[in-house]
Amino acid sequence: MSQMPQLSACPSCEWPLESGDRFCGACGYDLSAVPVRPDDNPTIVMNGSVPPPAMGAPGMDRPGAAAPDGSGGHGLPPGTPPLPPSPPPGSPASADPGLPGGFPAPGHHAPPVFPTVPAPGGPGAPTGPQTSPATAGPPAPTGSPVSPASGVRFDHPPEPEEYPLQAPDPRVVTDLPTPPEGTKVCVACRAGRVDHDGYCENCGHAQPRERDHMELDAGLVAAVSDRGLRHHRNEDAFAVACTALPDGRPAVVAIVCDGVSSATRPDDASMAASRAASESLLAALPRGTHPQQAMHDAIVAAANAVNALAAEPATAREQGPHQNAPACTIVGSVVTPELLIVGWVGDSRVYWVPVDRSTPPARLTEDDSWAAQMVAAGLMNEAEAYADERAHAITGWLGADAYELEPHTASFKPDRPGVVVVCTDGLWNYAEAADEMAEAVPLDAAARPLHSAQVLVGHALDGGGHDNVTVAVLPFPAPPMGAGSA
Repeated sequence: MSQMPQLSACPSCEWPLESGDRFCGACGYDLSAVPVRPDDNPTIVMNGSVPPPAMGAPGMDRPGAAAPDGSGGHGLPPGTPPLPPSPPPGSPASADPGLPGGFPAPGHHAPPVFPTVPAPGGPGAPTGPQTSPATAGPPAPTGSPVSPASGVRFDHPPEPEEYPLQAPDPRVVTDLPTPPEGTKVCVACRAGRVDHDGYCENCGHAQPRERDHMELDAGLVAAVSDRGLRHHRNEDAFAVACTALPDGRPAVVAIVCDGVSSATRPDDASMAASRAASESLLAALPRGTHPQQAMHDAIVAAANAVNALAAEPATAREQGPHQNAPACTIVGSVVTPELLIVGWVGDSRVYWVPVDRSTPPARLTEDDSWAAQMVAAGLMNEAEAYADERAHAITGWLGADAYELEPHTASFKPDRPGVVVVCTDGLWNYAEAADEMAEAVPLDAAARPLHSAQVLVGHALDGGGHDNVTVAVLPFPAPPMGAGSA
């Protein structure tokens, strides 16, 4: 019996081996076929194959003959049994005398049988010299190291340079069926239907999310919200609407909310707050509730809506051990023919920009932030406070973990026409002072609120777009019902 080579890994699949293993436990590789590494004069060439000896060597005049040194021939290690001789023509190569019917006896392995392919010169009669099936075997792929004993490849088959697409290429496929009317169509290939997961069924292109960029023109007020250039989603939300007071005069409403990114589900919090506040105002103002009281009640309704998110199963699934409950800021404005009402919690702002730019603009809100507290306490001036890294840490927000809800409201009676700019810090970070905001607001903002909101969002994106950007523009005084933007 030949000595088993001591291997640490299978030469075929690199599976770890243990002492005494005869076969690989992963791929079944016959470890007894691995040549023993000689002490010197190695016969393994660089590609891992064993070079056969010259046919003129003694005892090697026919295939399968044993070498004089006791090896099995063809350079096999000593102790390896010689290959059986080729069967004579016409004899069944697979027959074995061990059992009737040609079945091999137990413990005896018959050599493989390969079908004979007739030569083109005659039916069924080969014309050239025949090679023993026991020694021929299938040819090894060019350039691939193959074990001479088992024919197992030691490398992987070549991989194609390009893999076929799972879906048709929209650039070359033109006979796609037209989706039914009302089906959301891919923005990339303009042909595939968008699945519920937000990807095109035809080209696989991810579709823009609805909240990445939102615009709404309500005639007397308009708003635009954008994800920005750095955030992976838009956590802002807004609601704009028009209603009528009991005497028929118009009332224009704008609510803007900014989700707290460090909290759970900030995008859901801002959406819930903006909807709840808008619905509260649209219900209270036609009943005759004073606009300032209606704004206070709307902020309370928004806070209740955000608090309810903390008890939802979705929050429990997404909330990590060190995260806060859903939270957001809120700012809003109500414009009537005589009054300008603002309300807020957090650091979103309202600016007043008069049509006559010779008169000064103004900021109508005070931030619930660390910087504002330092300035109010006289510990820092405004430049020093807002230059500090803690400047934008908010001290007031809507959420179940808020310290105490303190809605801020204020009422103004401007003596001249102008526009009201309601925005998140994604805009005012690039136009913080009232004069800077007035410079960014187009001169025709009162007549074109949607265009003005688009310009202001573009101003923030041009400045870097580090945060979500949301802005609503309301002309003052509120124009008569039915008048809209150009």
